Amino acid sequence: MSLVERALQTAGRIRPDAGAAVILRETSEVVLRWANSTMTTNGATTDRTLGLVLLVPLAGGGTGAGVVRVSAPDSLLAGGAEADARLTDAVRAAVRAAEDAGASRDAAELPPPTGPADPFDDPAAETSIGVFGDLAAALGDSFGTDRSAGFADHHVTTTWLATSAGVRRRWTEPGGAVEVNLKSAAGSVWGGTSTRDFTDVDLPALLGDLRGRLAWGRRRITLEAGHYETILPPSAVSDFMIYLAWSMGGRPAQEGRSALSRAGGTRVGEQLTDLPLTLAGDPDAPGFPTLRYEPVLATTSSGDEVSVFDNGASTRRVDWLRDGAVHELAYPRAAAAEFGTRFAPPSDNLLLTGGSDASVSDLVAGTRRGLLLTCLWYMREVDPETMLLTGLTRDGVYLVEDGEVVGEVNNFRFNESPLDLVRRTTEAGATELTLPREWKDWFTRAAMPPLRIPDFNMSSVSQAS
Repeated sequence: MSLVERALQTAGRIRPDAGAAVILRETSEVVLRWANSTMTTNGATTDRTLGLVLLVPLAGGGTGAGVVRVSAPDSLLAGGAEADARLTDAVRAAVRAAEDAGASRDAAELPPPTGPADPFDDPAAETSIGVFGDLAAALGDSFGTDRSAGFADHHVTTTWLATSAGVRRRWTEPGGAVEVNLKSAAGSVWGGTSTRDFTDVDLPALLGDLRGRLAWGRRRITLEAGHYETILPPSAVSDFMIYLAWSMGGRPAQEGRSALSRAGGTRVGEQLTDLPLTLAGDPDAPGFPTLRYEPVLATTSSGDEVSVFDNGASTRRVDWLRDGAVHELAYPRAAAAEFGTRFAPPSDNLLLTGGSDASVSDLVAGTRRGLLLTCLWYMREVDPETMLLTGLTRDGVYLVEDGEVVGEVNNFRFNESPLDLVRRTTEAGATELTLPREWKDWFTRAAMPPLRIPDFNMSSVSQAS
């Protein structure tokens, strides 16, 4: 019997009146790191974690949710008396946590099984260092000419989800990213991309782009703080839009606790821009296979946007913005029922579409005078009521005059709200796969266009380099 089935059976034996969800995740990961144009680190790891969710009827009424996460070494996977004792202890700890937590306002019956039958007993998928073969060869070719540092990661996560409602799902999610810094006496530049399997990574093209930006930096220009017409490349756009998606909670908006609140309700339906911009999370991600994810919810955390009571529910495409208007907010099933709306779970990818076929270079060519950014860094929220963020530019801010980059300027601290950026965008280009710089440790599946902002707020000069 598999570990998830044994854990589910243990939960049923200890609390037969409770609902239960068991989530086993195994991640196979390989990494490659280099600095000063020399390989420094490579290696492979495997991590396995078991999550137990117990939904316990309480003596005083209502249902409490208790969650326990434990590492799952081979000994736990293999079974036996010691493994059974560990499972028993974990289930009892989850029951205690549920009783201590009290009645959950997001309580609901676990969803019934949906979708196709999965090969539930298949083993975990694995990756290997060989996935970096072409990348490593291209890096080796560049080390003789470039001062290079960077990091590449590839991982494959296999998830098994079993619930007391009969759900049995297994799926794999491959993903990875590569990011590169090139340095010269004038400064440094950064670039990166996300990928599913590294077959689509064109490192020579990325390095060529970075070398061109290093050349721009040979001329240094000092600018004061102020409002500048600014071209945000896809990476910078993704960092803003990810934060916007993270802030789309329906309950906070309903209760007047977010920038999506307004008198008497929420901002759903409010037109932000006349541009037909659509910001969506989509498990199928048409046109972007790298971004696809399994359309089943599996979580060991509850919050305003997601609930452990929804384990096994089918996810779907959610348009947070549609044709320039706020379209949907994130609701667990219980909150959706409370507020008379539709279940809308958070997404594992993000796509902003609706722009033209223009590239960053095309936007530069159409600029009389403005700034071109590379990426953003150290972003923090200043005012949740307006979603105002502050942060720093990094690794290249360039002055554009009469359609050409004329030099590199100093870095800035900025103050901007993702909502206001959507309102003020005057041009959006072609959507492309990109890598967030600020949020890449938490979110990498993004496809964004470059945006033109007529008055981006560079609030002060930064000494960051």
